[in-house]
Amino acid sequence: MTASSALRREDPAEVPADISAASPWPVETIEGAVESGVLLLCDHASNAVPPDLGDLGLPPTEFQRHIAYDIGAAGVTRSLARRLNAPAVLTRFSRLIIDPNRGRDDPTLVMRLSDGAVVPGNARITDEEVQERIRRFYDPYDAAVSAAIGRAMAAGHPPVIVTIHSFTPIWRGWPRPWHVGILWDADARYAVPLIEALRAEDGLVVGDNEPYDGALLGDTVDRHATRRGLASALVEIRQDLIASEAGQEEWAERFARLLTPLLDDAELRIPAPQPTRTRDRLRRH
Repeated sequence: MTASSALRREDPAEVPADISAASPWPVETIEGAVESGVLLLCDHASNAVPPDLGDLGLPPTEFQRHIAYDIGAAGVTRSLARRLNAPAVLTRFSRLIIDPNRGRDDPTLVMRLSDGAVVPGNARITDEEVQERIRRFYDPYDAAVSAAIGRAMAAGHPPVIVTIHSFTPIWRGWPRPWHVGILWDADARYAVPLIEALRAEDGLVVGDNEPYDGALLGDTVDRHATRRGLASALVEIRQDLIASEAGQEEWAERFARLLTPLLDDAELRIPAPQPTRTRDRLRRH
C-alpha cells in the first residue's frame, strides 16, 4: 500500500490519476475577493504523495506527523478564507517531497533526515531528481501564488500576505510555551499590531519570532512579499490547538476578528521597499 492511498488527507479532493507537470494537482486555489486586502497561503497544507513516488520508504505513521505537513493549518486557512472572503493558495503535496517554504538552493529543500526520521526516498536523490520535483511541485505552487498576487495588484488592491503554519507542542523534549507565534523579517506593518492584538486576548502566550525566526532567505514570504514590498505576517499555531475541526474554527474566527481592522487600513497595504534581516543572518552563520 502506498502512502498516497494509506494516509489521511487534509485536502478533500482526490488526487487525479494523471499528475503530470501539466496537472493542477500540486495546488489548491480558493477564489476570493481581491478587495479583502489579503492573500492567504498554506505552504504545508497536505501530507499527500503521488503514487509514482510511493511512500518514500516511510511507514504510514510518519505521514501523520509534522514532518509530512503542518497539522491543522489547512483547515484554519480554508475557514479563514471563507470568513474574510479572501483568496487562498494551498499545497496539495507533502513537504517530504519538497518544501516550498525554502529557497531553491536551501539544503533543507528536500529533507533526507527530518526530526529523527530518515527518508529513504530522499536519501540518495540526485540533482536531476530535485530539479524534477521543483518543476513538478514547487514551481506550480510558486506560480499560483504569483498569479494570485498579480490579480490583486492589477485590480488596485495590493494584498497583505498571511501564511498559516503550525508547530509541535514539544520539541526535542522541551514543551513549547506559546499558543501562537507571529514570524516576521523586518516589516512590522502587520506583524507587530497582530502580535499586540493576540497578546490582548485572555490566556494566550504569544511568540514574537518564536518558535522560529521569520527571516529566512528564499522562503515564501521573502520571495513573494518582501521582494515586492508587500506587507506580511507568518502565523504559527501550536498543533494540539488546531488538531480538531473545532480548534481550527476557533482560531480562524480569532484571526478573522483580529485581522479585519488591520486590513481596513488601505495605507498599510501600499507596497513599499522594506529592509530584510535574511542577508544579515547569512553573514552571522
